[in-house]
Amino acid sequence: MNILVTGSNGFVGKNLVIELKNKGYTDIFEYDIDTDPALLDGYCKKADFVFHLAGVNRPQTEDEFMQGNFGFTSLLLDTLKKHNNTCPVMISSSIQAALDNPYGKSKKAGEDLIFKYSEQTGSKAYVYRFENVFGKWCRPNYNSAVATFCNNIANDLPIKVNDPSVNMQLIYIDDVVAELISALEGEPTLLDDGFCHVLPVHKVKLGEIVELLYSFKESRKDLSVPLMSDPFVKKLYATYLSYLPKDSFSYNLKMNCDERGSFTEILRTAHHGQFSVNISKPGITKGQHWHHTKNEKFVVVSGKGVIRFRKPDSDEIIEYFVSGDKIEVVDIPTGYTHNIENLGDTDMVTFMWCNECFDPEHPDTYFLKV
Repeated sequence: MNILVTGSNGFVGKNLVIELKNKGYTDIFEYDIDTDPALLDGYCKKADFVFHLAGVNRPQTEDEFMQGNFGFTSLLLDTLKKHNNTCPVMISSSIQAALDNPYGKSKKAGEDLIFKYSEQTGSKAYVYRFENVFGKWCRPNYNSAVATFCNNIANDLPIKVNDPSVNMQLIYIDDVVAELISALEGEPTLLDDGFCHVLPVHKVKLGEIVELLYSFKESRKDLSVPLMSDPFVKKLYATYLSYLPKDSFSYNLKMNCDERGSFTEILRTAHHGQFSVNISKPGITKGQHWHHTKNEKFVVVSGKGVIRFRKPDSDEIIEYFVSGDKIEVVDIPTGYTHNIENLGDTDMVTFMWCNECFDPEHPDTYFLKV
């Protein structure tokens, strides 16, 4: 299947082309502003589907809006007509096409042109009025507030928020690409208004977006994790990470070290507890305490040892021998004093989860030897 993608080096185009290749499509004609214009004729002759993503967002003059968003669309469709190619054509428009401004007018003109083309030729026309698209690889300081804020906050640069109460309508790049590939496969999301749509649309205040982005930045210090059950937060966090400086992918953790080894918190969550890593030197025993409600899970990933349990009112000792050679989870039930001893000749590394983040005011931890 020959697929023509105009605007292939743009934000949406780049994401689309890469995902098409991921899905096994190999005959992709990539056309962008730097492509030899002479190639367009051959591409239009052979294309079995056209993704028309090329357009102008930030021209030097208002006339360039119409030239880029209407003029090139006209050229593209005329070239398809020349070769009697009635393959389906998808065009990226904007919700601003409903507004009375130069950019909106140029997008509306492109819409009208392709609808007329469809009527004349019988070609399927898929017109998408995109909301604000966000995600990885979007150029900052161009036409996306989310991209600019992500980039600037991640790189310790100032941002300017004129009105935090502004309601934003946003669609995520992965959702856009998934929908476009559905259109390619003949299953676009076509609503009663005659336009195709990308779902879901996230409606969020600008100020809320900024607050979230600053919390993402702070999470490297307080070890918090965003609420990933919220689809928008999950997508915004993924977007923010893509703007991290190349020399700042890693960040330090506080290792609590002594002669026994070390204990290091990795993550803290508001609803799902705390994750840590514990390193025990050979022959060292750690723990010797019990909890009323706090509970944990231990996973030894390197070395070998034993986890022992005893009820405070019993002499019976329960033992679980653990090793990095056999990854398993050992639950630490409430009401049992417990310890973990390194039985090997090397450091024993244990990954630990606790159902709550440590609170020094309410530790729920009581010393008692096993």
